[in-house]
Amino acid sequence: MIDDITKKIAPSGILRIGVNMSNFLLVNSRDNLGVVDGVSPGIGKKLAKELNISFEIVQFANPGLLADAVNNNEWDIGNIASEKERGKTIDFSNPYVNIDANFLFKEEDNFKNNNDIDQTGNKIAVFERSAYDLWLTENFKKAELIRVNSIEDTHNLFRENKVNILAGLKPKLIDEMKNNKNYKMIRNPFTYIKQSIGIKKGNPELVDYINKFISKSIKEGYVKSLLQQHNVQGKLSIPKIN
Repeated sequence: MIDDITKKIAPSGILRIGVNMSNFLLVNSRDNLGVVDGVSPGIGKKLAKELNISFEIVQFANPGLLADAVNNNEWDIGNIASEKERGKTIDFSNPYVNIDANFLFKEEDNFKNNNDIDQTGNKIAVFERSAYDLWLTENFKKAELIRVNSIEDTHNLFRENKVNILAGLKPKLIDEMKNNKNYKMIRNPFTYIKQSIGIKKGNPELVDYINKFISKSIKEGYVKSLLQQHNVQGKLSIPKIN
């Protein structure tokens, strides 16, 4: 059974783990061999261990590039957020961690809830092709989305008053608020980023196997230990397993 799974998921005998280098919560260190590390690489390494094969980390500058490479034979598993648009070309597992996505605004705007944000005249800075950009593109119809190619650029647009709203991952927005008391955050997330393991479409047997692996990793405390190891407990949440 496991041999069949291994051959299907990593036919070369090496599990190529595609990781999104722009997610500072999930890729934030290097191991003792100098290989990039964090929660995302860690869950991939754990899967390779379960399959009893070696691994290779394949780095992508942003999630869009990782998603684009699904049919280019560049990775065997792609660790990015599951999202409806991406699901057209990638089959996703259940999430192994979740991240809140929220709005930051300036006090004078006095927004009360997320519905206040999607109004004509509002400009929202968003990291292009992030999972929350894709969610906003589908769900927001009135506000203008200003897309840039890095998270830091979105923050710069907001600081420079080129937009009046910043969409981003909650932990980094909280850090931004610490530096400016005029910044406020709508506490209720507008969406949740579900960090998952993606594979090329058409292999439901592999998705089932990976889902069981994730469930086991959560139940046995491995995911919790990853959050603690990389000092992101409290910034990421672990999905509940039935």
